[in-house]
Amino acid sequence: MATKITQKRNKSTVKKEPTTFLSKLSRFLFKVLLWFFGVSLFLVVFFKFVPVVFTPLMVIRMIENKTADKEVFFNHDWEPLDKISMNLQKAVIASEDGNFLKHNGFDFTAMQKAYKSNERGRRIKGGSTISQQTAKNVFLWQGRSYFRKGLEAYFTVLIEIIWGKERIMEVYLNSIEMGDGIYGAQAATQHWYRKDAASLTPIQAAGIAAILPNPRKFKATSSSSYINNRKAKIVRVMRQVGKVTY
Repeated sequence: MATKITQKRNKSTVKKEPTTFLSKLSRFLFKVLLWFFGVSLFLVVFFKFVPVVFTPLMVIRMIENKTADKEVFFNHDWEPLDKISMNLQKAVIASEDGNFLKHNGFDFTAMQKAYKSNERGRRIKGGSTISQQTAKNVFLWQGRSYFRKGLEAYFTVLIEIIWGKERIMEVYLNSIEMGDGIYGAQAATQHWYRKDAASLTPIQAAGIAAILPNPRKFKATSSSSYINNRKAKIVRVMRQVGKVTY
């Protein structure tokens, strides 16, 4: 009996090994990852049904203008996709992502072409798809770091799976920057043409699509020869897009 009591006492006096720094760090990082996956998944599901009122870029632009003592101008009107002209949908596909309806979020052929052209020192648009641009516009910030590109790829996969092409196009056309302080198709159409997005003609839609590489520099109306040439090219490609079905 005494032996048993002694054994119990010995067991109770044994001290546990102190938790190492690496084990604490690994548990902390695991919890952070769980929170990140949970919150990101919630946001993607949430915005599948709810209009995107603000994006990080909108906030950044407002801060930039405020710190530069410029007028803080903000115009953004959400419109469902069926109230946005099919001409504009075709125009952005023609100018930004010709394989939008075919790929699963990434156009590796376009990315490869952009990489090879950049190696030769040419300035062309990147290989980002409409899906990637939407993921960046809604959930992330502007930048070229590998970390941000990794997050962009992650959110691109999520919205392709959860949203689908129709919702991606709807969010894209309602959130993209289309002028200085102008966001979305409806605000852009009213700003450039004084009409609603549903009534855009092919050349007007091409005018908006043509300025997307730098919407704060270029103008959809009273355009430079460079933009006019882009408009004409986009209209030609729009005829080849054919019927858009999601």
